[in-house]
Order: sequence, then structure tokens, then C-alpha cells
Amino acid sequence: MVQAVHRAIHVLRELATATPRLGVTELADRIGVAKPTAHALLRTLEAEGLVVQDRESGKYQLGPGLVTLGNAYLDSHELRTRAATWADRLAAQADAAVWTGILTDSHVLVVHHAFRPGGAMQVLETGASLPWNACALGKAIAAFLPAERRTALLTGELPRVTGSSLDDPAELQAQLERVRETGYAVDENELTLGDAGIAAPVFDRTGEVVGGLGLVGPIERLLAENARQEHAISVREVARSLSRDLGAPRNAGLRACN
Repeated sequence: MVQAVHRAIHVLRELATATPRLGVTELADRIGVAKPTAHALLRTLEAEGLVVQDRESGKYQLGPGLVTLGNAYLDSHELRTRAATWADRLAAQADAAVWTGILTDSHVLVVHHAFRPGGAMQVLETGASLPWNACALGKAIAAFLPAERRTALLTGELPRVTGSSLDDPAELQAQLERVRETGYAVDENELTLGDAGIAAPVFDRTGEVVGGLGLVGPIERLLAENARQEHAISVREVARSLSRDLGAPRNAGLRACN
């Protein structure tokens, strides 16, 4: 790796987790470099619009250039492009919001958000990063990963977002096995209190899982006794249609179809 590039990325990641800004000395300590080196990195990133300096405090935060890069990534992402029509259709059918996500390290990145139909105030979640173990999307994807990658997730950090978030590897492993049998995953109060998710995996032309698609909304709407199974079937069918759009072979995720 090129050390300067690695350090610059480290700076950006530290700023992404900082609240709300960091100074040169703080960043130097966090990334393990001398203060002049940290300052040079920051000035270079600032010149490219990737960080900005607060003139009053002298501290740094992420800059608008990252938004341009992020939007370019989303606009060129095939899963997001293909998912838009299917997600909108599912949102209208289920009268609920629909998220499409991909796994990045141990988090799910929401690449598309179809709003629940109607005039209610809603917050766009595109770009949100969610712990894989605390959301249906993450569990739907993880269940169909190669065994080595799945084991790495289960033995890694398992954050508790709410009191209902699962952080027991054995319990999560059992859930993933059920997901492989049923073809869909569920979360209840695990990401946001009062909310639930129902998601299914999406496969590409190689037959590998590349993401997930699912409903998100109040528990009483998604998991009501008379609605849960209907929603699960709808999510699974739409995810299969999206997979076919991506060129997935018919045997992709076959265990979940039986």
C-alpha cells in the first residue's frame, strides 16, 4: 500500500466518526503520526474539498467533495439502478418503506430508499450505515455469504444498537440458518425501537449474494399476525425478480427456494 494514501484514508475515517470536529493534534494522535504530517495530510485533503477547517476553532470536519464522490458511486451502482423500479413497486404494494443495501465490511450501506406512499414526513436513509447484526438486510445478506466470510462476521464486533440487538454469535448463527431455509430475515426492535424489518437476499449473474432488499416500518404494521407472512412472500419474490434482472442463475440461493 502507499502509506500517504493509507494515512489520508485513515484521517477521513476518523473524521467520519468524530463528534463534531477534530484538531490537528487530536488527529495526529489518532492515526499515529507526527503533528506536521497530520497537518500536511489535512491541507492536501482540504485543497481537494474532502475536508474543511472551521475558521473559529481551527478544527477539521469532512468536506463537500465527499458528497460528490458518494453520489457518483451510488449513481453508478448497478444494484441501486436496477432496484429502483422494484423497490418502488414493493413500497406501493406493501404500503411501507423499502431499503436496498450492500455489505461493506461489517455494516450495511443503504444504497436506495423508496419512501412509504403517502404524505407522512419521512427521512431519506440513502447512505446510512447499519450494523449487519442489527438489521434484516444485514442478516439476509450474511446468511448467503461464503462460510469463511460469514464466520468472520460472527466472530467480529457485534454492536448493540438497542436492548434487543443480537450480539450472541450462536443465536445469530441459528438465525442465519433459518434465513437460508426461508429465504428472508426479520429484525424486531433491533435497529430502532418500535420498528421492524423484513428483507431478502439479492444475487448477481455469478450466483453470489450482492445485497438485500426489504421492508422497514412500525412493528404493528409489518409483523402483525395477518400481515407478516404476506409481507415476507412479497419481499422474497421482489428480491428474486431483482436478482433475475441482475442476471442471477435460477439456482442462486436455491436452499431458500425449497
